[in-house]
Amino acid sequence: MITVVGIGAEGWDGVSEVGRAWVERARVVLGGRRHLDLLPDVPGQRREPWPSPLRDRLPALLASLADEAAGGHVVALASGDPLVSGIATTLMDLLGPNEVTVVPGISSVALARAAMRWSAESHAVVSVVGRDVALVRRELAPGRRILVLSSDEHTPRDVAALLVAEGYGDSELTVLGDLGGREQSSFLFESAVILTGKEFDLPRLNVVAIDCVGPSLGGWVAGLPDDAFEHDGQLTKRDLRASALARLAPVPGEHLWDVGAGAGSVGIEWMRAHPSCTTTAVEADADRAARISRNATSLGVPGLEVVHGRAPGALAGLRPPDAIFVGGGATRDGVIDACLTALRPAGRLVMHGVTLETEMLLGRLYREHGGELTRVSVETSAPVGAFTGWTPARTVTQWALRR
Repeated sequence: MITVVGIGAEGWDGVSEVGRAWVERARVVLGGRRHLDLLPDVPGQRREPWPSPLRDRLPALLASLADEAAGGHVVALASGDPLVSGIATTLMDLLGPNEVTVVPGISSVALARAAMRWSAESHAVVSVVGRDVALVRRELAPGRRILVLSSDEHTPRDVAALLVAEGYGDSELTVLGDLGGREQSSFLFESAVILTGKEFDLPRLNVVAIDCVGPSLGGWVAGLPDDAFEHDGQLTKRDLRASALARLAPVPGEHLWDVGAGAGSVGIEWMRAHPSCTTTAVEADADRAARISRNATSLGVPGLEVVHGRAPGALAGLRPPDAIFVGGGATRDGVIDACLTALRPAGRLVMHGVTLETEMLLGRLYREHGGELTRVSVETSAPVGAFTGWTPARTVTQWALRR
């Protein structure tokens, strides 16, 4: 077992009495060099800095500590609350939650709220610690407040550049440094443009508070405008996308397969429904696969996984799905069987077809498995000479199944 103890920028003085007791009797203490240097001397205690790269080398380090861990005498140090973008989550992923005890300190989020005088319900929290700052895009809305947990001293400038690019250059930024420590600082930038205009000497440990000023970039309800996506025509159009996602029914923490993803629009909107929703997009065309990644980043879900390959072969070994959307390739041998086999209990499957061959297949599946079979026809207005008339889009047959 490993005990993870939170330690703030104030150092040893800010560690709780329980946390101090764990550190003082530990045979081995793991942590960043900065954290280890904050501890008082304990004779005979072994202190190990985290390896680099952490995730790749951590299993070997933990295995080497098996004897000490069996006696409950290994402590790991983490900033503030170890479960807020902290090492405790990584250790639980590797060892299992029952092998990790957490003694938290005050989180950087709580300290930032206090410094900004923002109530917990008045803002969003986005961690870009080791992640793409594009995650901030999903939260942008006029009047919204966001706390961004930074990777380092460069993050505030990267966030500011993103805001300017998205039309949020007038947003006010506050960079809160070394929260809870003697060197705690606050740098106010009345607009993001100021922060991008020149170099500033900012603290490495920081949280960025954003008061958003900018345009509406699109809602979180399914059905973003088609021009929100870069595409070559292979795109599930807005009305059909909304219909498909209503039946796929995104739920926090669930995983989607977007098979024959095209521009990736369904998988992207699935992830925008909640920060914990995830997607694997499978696309056989290399240019489209690259385009999916660009679309995901530009719409605030850079974590979307893209698999360049052809179903059903490309589906082997993927994380099991809670829902599957098949936008293309349904008639290919093995695709339907692979999707039905992979789908979890209570899972949802939606397939679209525009050809007679696919429509016949979906009709057979409906007879064999039940579900819901729908034909969707959409007409949009367009000029007809000096007048306006209706232009029909290609009718789509939609089969939806709930396990």
